[in-house]
Amino acid sequence: MNAALRRLPYYLPGALLCLAIAFGSRQLMEIPALQHLGLGSLTLAILIGLLAGNLGLARFGGIRPGVDLSRQQLLRLGVVLYGLRLTFQDIAALGPAVLIIDVLMVASTLTVAWWIGERWLKLPRESALLIGAGSAICGAAAVMASSPVLKARAEHTAVAVATVVLFGTLAMLLHPMIYAALPNLFGSDQAFGVFSGSTIHEVAQVVAAGRAMDPAAADAALISKMLRVLLLAPALLILGRIGSSEVAEPGQRRKLHVPGFAVAFLLVTGLRSLGWVPHSWLAPLQQMDDVMLGMAMAALGLATRLGDLRKEGPKPLLLGAGLFVFLLVGGGLINGGVQYLFH
Repeated sequence: MNAALRRLPYYLPGALLCLAIAFGSRQLMEIPALQHLGLGSLTLAILIGLLAGNLGLARFGGIRPGVDLSRQQLLRLGVVLYGLRLTFQDIAALGPAVLIIDVLMVASTLTVAWWIGERWLKLPRESALLIGAGSAICGAAAVMASSPVLKARAEHTAVAVATVVLFGTLAMLLHPMIYAALPNLFGSDQAFGVFSGSTIHEVAQVVAAGRAMDPAAADAALISKMLRVLLLAPALLILGRIGSSEVAEPGQRRKLHVPGFAVAFLLVTGLRSLGWVPHSWLAPLQQMDDVMLGMAMAALGLATRLGDLRKEGPKPLLLGAGLFVFLLVGGGLINGGVQYLFH
């Protein structure tokens, strides 16, 4: 406990900056002109963070620990607490189509990433699959989890993170626009939410896009996204078998990363479903959740270095763009096809 208190000043500058951006975003969204854009406060927080970070604010070393705390631990805790907004009845209402869509999206995106990246663009296999894992599963978190499994070089990992965050942010902005123009594209708000959850890169970006659309779409999007996150463990097993271009040493075992926050999300949803969370706790916990998610979005923007994209030339960017188009078009076709078969 004493050690944690001693480290508190170490985290404060960055955490307070993220809190200020999150609070400022909420205040800015009170302006009618910004409300009409349909962005949402979480979307605005990542955009402000992205702008501030790449204009040099994040170069001050003192803010890095607090930014990393907000981007990692607070994001995971925020996603876990989001489970208080859902019940297993909500998940069951979406039916088996959601899981089938997610499995198809993860498998097809990884396959397309390997095929385009290694075969066409001549990228190293590790680099192609890092970008593929980030696009297919859960953004930068999947890149970081896949990196040791693939034995990827640090520069490949940095480029993959920047690429995934860039195109995930574009998807986060684009989905609410598509929803506003074509709300019945997949037949219902929930079906559109499943499409967003199965194709947008980051968990936080899915939350932000869903909030900018509709409550029903937001809930369905997060359920779909969290099922994708749970697919990280089997995906890493497959990547460990086929991913690295290096030959594994005899008897060497790769570590398997199981996303504990996704399991905790399901546990919290279970507590809410069973009615074990006092009703009087829900409102304050959800307000706390909003603050943590806002800080996480600000931190994600602050920590992203668009300059990293220059390190290995245009090829990783081309792969990211190709996967972005595939997620949008191919993901739309997969979602539409599966939803049609189940309804």
